[in-house]
Amino acid sequence: MAAPFARAKLSAGTKKRCRVGVNIARKGNVACRAAVDARKHRVTLLPGDGIGPEITSVAVEALQTVGRLEGIQFEFETHLIGGASIDEFGVPLSDDTLDACRASDAVLLAAIGGYKWDTLPQDLRPERGLLGLRSGLESFANLRPAIVLPQLVEASTLKREVVEGVDIMIVRELTGGIYFGSPRGFGTNEKGDRIGYNTMVYSEPEVDRIARVAFEIAQKRKGELCSVEKSNVLEVSQLWRDVVTKTGGDYPDVKLSHMYVDNAAMQIIRNPKQFDTIVTGNIFGDILSDAASMLTGSLGMLPSASIGSGKYPGVYEPVHGSAPDIAGQDMANPLAQILSAAMMLRYGLNEPSAAARLEKAVTAALDEGYRTADLMSEGMTLVGCKKMGEVVLSNLES
Repeated sequence: MAAPFARAKLSAGTKKRCRVGVNIARKGNVACRAAVDARKHRVTLLPGDGIGPEITSVAVEALQTVGRLEGIQFEFETHLIGGASIDEFGVPLSDDTLDACRASDAVLLAAIGGYKWDTLPQDLRPERGLLGLRSGLESFANLRPAIVLPQLVEASTLKREVVEGVDIMIVRELTGGIYFGSPRGFGTNEKGDRIGYNTMVYSEPEVDRIARVAFEIAQKRKGELCSVEKSNVLEVSQLWRDVVTKTGGDYPDVKLSHMYVDNAAMQIIRNPKQFDTIVTGNIFGDILSDAASMLTGSLGMLPSASIGSGKYPGVYEPVHGSAPDIAGQDMANPLAQILSAAMMLRYGLNEPSAAARLEKAVTAALDEGYRTADLMSEGMTLVGCKKMGEVVLSNLES
């Protein structure tokens, strides 16, 4: 299996422990920090809610096994986030958790949220913990690959000829836009009606830095970048388009195109193979990346990375949610969490050999016909979360 995100590699790292990030002043070099021992890594685990603890447990076992095989020592430190943090501390992200993440070499997050906390005030819901983590680590770029594996072509709800060979990288801006803009809140209009309002705002530097990440990724792929916005309606999108176009002048080897978000949503389903690399804002990227993920047949197969300038570590997490309806029932698919760990090894910790071992073990499990419920098809062997983890571990040892 081609490594998820492998073709989206940024500039070359060093042989020491490395944090993936973009140095805007140098137009995109990976920022690294020196380490006393490059074979020891401190990882903060954030299992979160729902199925999070189950899939994190499987991923940790995989990391421990691959570490033993590759001569890597991991120091794991587990902290609460989301609903679990609300229950314990009354907030979705505590200062202690954020400090631990900042002090680590990489952060492995599982999932947050659940029905239990849906009635809480907006600023106390689990999702605010995720937004706070991204902001606190200055993780402004979210990288979401959507790769249709040969073994899972039939798992997609779309026709084989539509999805076979799909390999898309969506670069989503994470710390700006309508999720963070102000003013926001509730009020009353001139008629006395209750209203809710949010502000979608981007500055030129915010657009420029995410554009540079996307252009560099496109350079390592097919050299094609599609910028998605809604500039026919929104002023903020007009600024986005102007800045991306201007920044593109520094990357003459990348073919830049523009597409309105409504058309992009349709085209991702209609003809996804036309896309290579996509760059877009926070809310549009949130929607489009979930749509693209379903090309693969299941959210349970897709990892992601959230990176910044390199000052703080990146966050590696599966695309799927916390699935509270199946939590604790050994039904979760742990493969996206394992692949997120592989992504962390390759790009957060500069351990490409260990990453490749994990990815090959996942591929081998699929080749052997093992499937969790979300991937199940005729002729395959249905297994639960723990058993799928055992199969991956067995393939790691073989």
